[in-house]
Amino acid sequence: MRVVPYLAASWIFLVGCYGLATSRDLVRSVGCLAVCQSATYVLLLSVGYRDAGTAPVFSDLTPGTRPVVDPVVQALALTDVVVGATVTALLLALVVQISKRHGTVDPDELSELRG
Repeated sequence: MRVVPYLAASWIFLVGCYGLATSRDLVRSVGCLAVCQSATYVLLLSVGYRDAGTAPVFSDLTPGTRPVVDPVVQALALTDVVVGATVTALLLALVVQISKRHGTVDPDELSELRG
């Protein structure tokens, strides 16, 4: 049972990568990249999970009586959510600018991006 969250995270990541590789639209590509990013949320939460763990507030607990969860992993997950939302917003703003300048969001029709 300890492997299930890791398998779920890898499955979510692979679904996002498959969508990223097969999409012919920049907006869908940004959405698939956000799905890939959400796999890291599952991974971080599965790393920080402890059975019967409590919040790391030690005012009412004597040390060593109950397991506590690691607050660093929770902070990393929250930071990951904020960074993911920021990157998604930035990429969508770039897609809007590409659509305004070129009139399309299909990467194959953007001839100026070919090297």
